[in-house]
Order: sequence, then structure tokens, then C-alpha cells
Amino acid sequence: MNAPIDIGKNRTGIATSPIDAPRTIEAAEEARTAGPLDGKALEAERVEWARSASPVGTVPPPLTVKGAAKTAVELVEGHKPTVFIDKLGQRLAYERTGVRLYEALLAKYEAAHVHAGGPSREDIATIRNEEHEHMRLVREAIEQLGADPTAITPCADISAVAGLGWVQVLSDPRTTLTQCLDTMLIVESGDVEGWDLLVQLASGLGFDELADRFLAASEVEEEHQRKIRGWVAQAVIGQSGATKRMKV
Repeated sequence: MNAPIDIGKNRTGIATSPIDAPRTIEAAEEARTAGPLDGKALEAERVEWARSASPVGTVPPPLTVKGAAKTAVELVEGHKPTVFIDKLGQRLAYERTGVRLYEALLAKYEAAHVHAGGPSREDIATIRNEEHEHMRLVREAIEQLGADPTAITPCADISAVAGLGWVQVLSDPRTTLTQCLDTMLIVESGDVEGWDLLVQLASGLGFDELADRFLAASEVEEEHQRKIRGWVAQAVIGQSGATKRMKV
């Protein structure tokens, strides 16, 4: 069985068929000149739909009297607590997806020939468990604000849709451990940015205790990112046969 980095029967490029290549180029040129070159018509259509479309969703109302009262006070003071709740919902969805991705990564690990300098099963399981703890942290924060952690907020919905590609990569039996780790590096980079924004929101809205807990979670996510970056670098450099090791 060939490895992804082996030379194989990849026929996606037109260079594999010198006879048909000129005709392919000619057809592409004809299609390009048949319509507007600057895409203005398509852009105008998109703008029209964007201006008239309903939003992806809305933030549900607080479930408790305490939560409703707190929301009312915040609105009077000029704050928009619904933005915070929406981003908390997004973080909850993101962390939940993260747990599932690391579960899939554990299965990928078991099927792989792990490269030197790569992760251990314990490494992956530890990160999975920490992602689960972060999911619980966000759920508690949402409940503390009197909101419903089971509700899908607009940003949570968008995050779930964006994560479908990651799930497909991790669950595809053809993908390698290295390819999946490469994908997880993208996931963790988004995780770090998401937690950093939550820290700023919590601090700016006066939720200092939450801000401190979010900061601790952010630091853990930065460590996840650092570890995966190192595993990916070691794998790719090792597979390439390069003699000089990158600093990670």
C-alpha cells in the first residue's frame, strides 16, 4: 500500500495528458471570456441576497429571573450581554467539537505507525480531557449568566458548520495521523484566538472571575497549539528526509 507521500497514479493535473491539455486550456479560456471578467454580476447578486436575508439565528432570552434582571441592567448601562452569550455559545460548540476530534484522533493514532518525536496516546488523551474541562467551564459560565447552554446561538451554529470539514478529515479512514495533526493545528489556532476574545469580553463587561478562569483556559490552549506544532514539524521533516531540524 502506498503512502500519501509516495509517487502514485495522481491524474488530477492536465500535464498527465499532453494531448488533451491544450483543449482543456482552450475550453477554460472560452468559458472565461463568455461572461463578465470582473465578477460584478455575481457580486451584485450576493450583495442583494445578503441585504435581504434573515440572520442565521438569534440569542435566546434568559431562563431565570436573575438572568433577566442582570441582562436588563447591562442593557441600561450600555452593554450588550447578548454578544457575550453568543460568543460563549460559540466557544461551547467549538470545545464540544474539539472533544470529538480528539476522540477521532485517538483512533487514528492506534492505526498509525507513529513517527519519532510524535505524540503518545496519553498526550492525545490528556488534551482531549482538557478540552472536555473547557467545555464544562463554558457551560457553567452560560448558566451563571442565566442563559441556556443547550441553545444553539448564531455563532455556535456557524462554528458547527465550519467544523464539518475538520470532522470529515479526522473521520476519513484514508487520512494519516500527520494529516490529522496538521488539521488539529488549525483547530487549536482558532481555539487560542477564541479564548483570548472571551477573556477580553469578560473583563470588559466586569466578569472578572470569569476572565481569570478563561485566561487559565487560554494558556492551556496555547500549550496544546505548541505541542501539536512540534509534532507536525517533526513528522513532516522526518518524512522529507531533511537533516536540519526546525526549532519549534
